[in-house]
Amino acid sequence: MKISWIFWWISNVFWMILFVVGTVFVWSREVDGSGAVQTPETKLLSFLVLLLAFLIPAIIQAIWLVINLVINNNKKSSIQQ
Repeated sequence: MKISWIFWWISNVFWMILFVVGTVFVWSREVDGSGAVQTPETKLLSFLVLLLAFLIPAIIQAIWLVINLVINNNKKSSIQQ
């Protein structure tokens, strides 16, 4: 397996674990850092902010996936010729 694929999987697992931990934290807390009581609406809003923050790494991972696929296809094509 190519080293870029290994790093891609490792970084995906890292971001997924970080997202799950953040989601559990947001949904399990009763009071936030400022002392405000967390209602279901504020928890949902906090989750949406967390989701927006994780869109940037998700986009980077998707671009990295496309690059890995293109490089692998180019190498397979050059080997067959």
